Amino acid sequence: MKWALLCTEHLSEYHVFLEEEVIISALEIGDRWSEGHAKTGEAMKASRAVHAFARTVEDKPSQFYCRAVGLAVATAHMADHALGPVWYGRKMLVLLNRDAEKELTWQLERLVDLNPHLLPRVQQELKKIL
Repeated sequence: MKWALLCTEHLSEYHVFLEEEVIISALEIGDRWSEGHAKTGEAMKASRAVHAFARTVEDKPSQFYCRAVGLAVATAHMADHALGPVWYGRKMLVLLNRDAEKELTWQLERLVDLNPHLLPRVQQELKKIL
């Protein structure tokens, strides 16, 4: 979860997003969950709220950012959802004509900083989705 949230936070540097309460709240819940201070059900409820909000967003980069947030928080339910910020981040960056490979390198470096033992598994999964 910490890695997914960090990746999502970094994506916000590429585009101006509306400061929506549903997004802010979900990120806060995800952070609390990663510290053991929120329940999985609370995180899932927040994730679903963000995905519902994303369906109302017309700007595709903003919609992809919302999806990244929703999946990052959904990591509370299923660890594989941590790849959401990578997947939607890539889609977002391509639309913004930014360097998605550079971002992926940054993301994987942060993973090594946080949980180096997860890198081989994440790289294996990324080969399937990228």
